[in-house]
Amino acid sequence: MENLNVAVVGATGLVGRKILEILEERNFPIKNLRAFASEKSAGKKLDFKNEKITVEKLDENSFSDGDIDIAIFSAGGSVSEKYIPIAIENKVKCVDNSSFFRMDKNTPLVVPEINKNEINKDTMLIANPNCSTIQSVLAIKPIFDNFSIKRIVYNTYQAVSGGGEKALEDLYNKTNKKWKYKIYNNVLPQIDDFTENGYTKEELKMINETRKILGDENLKITATTARVPVENSHAISINIELDRDFDLDEIKNLIKNQEGVVLMDDIEKEIYPLPTKATGHDEVYVGRIRRDYSLDYGINLWCVADNIRKGAATNAVENAEILLEV
Repeated sequence: MENLNVAVVGATGLVGRKILEILEERNFPIKNLRAFASEKSAGKKLDFKNEKITVEKLDENSFSDGDIDIAIFSAGGSVSEKYIPIAIENKVKCVDNSSFFRMDKNTPLVVPEINKNEINKDTMLIANPNCSTIQSVLAIKPIFDNFSIKRIVYNTYQAVSGGGEKALEDLYNKTNKKWKYKIYNNVLPQIDDFTENGYTKEELKMINETRKILGDENLKITATTARVPVENSHAISINIELDRDFDLDEIKNLIKNQEGVVLMDDIEKEIYPLPTKATGHDEVYVGRIRRDYSLDYGINLWCVADNIRKGAATNAVENAEILLEV
């Protein structure tokens, strides 16, 4: 694979630094690496492959000199909105971690283990899904492929790292500079802003992104997303209603054989997915798989994944790798 000139936008943030780490871990074919961030971070030094990379200020001319082949954005929706069109105009292929392009009908929203076939040689932009969506659809996909799903209910228990550095400082220092209420010793049933229908933007992201990735715009989904005082790795309770009966062992085997998923389900030994187990790994861990006896054909399951790795950085780098292959 040809070595390319790569840029990371938002390189000094929590996810941006993790992207650099994943690029190094996966030996991404890099000829030259550039790191971009806001003016206040310009001049900082970042470690990459035993070298120091100097952070550059992102501006309208950052992509104009023709020496960037691919850019991974992780600097928020407003930055992506402004600078990705500029990058594409300069023939730079992009992977975007923000939510800005996710529901754009012309932009593929990709979890590589599920729908990488939506990427082709003409693709200039891939949207990275929401962290909670990524782990959820990986757990649901094998069931979706083998059964007709009538309804999905998400309840999330999302780690503080999903809110960035300031949120983690609030957890450690028992302050509330990031959110209205302290997260320490608390649970916040609000992630992102509320919308007119009473759902938060995070809840609507999970609903709409799941439909787009699975390719079923009529799929009935509801979600409640909450922030819990856990440092890293999101946990999600997923309830699925099917249209016919099923064998529980078959469901477990389908999940076990899903690429990117690890079945961790032995209640006799009290083995089930935990944030402490998932942190530092790229797999999605699924367990507590059982019938929902309040429904004719219902399933409950519990899935946990590292929201900074697979939920953001690793999925983005995997998408960048696919851009190189097509």
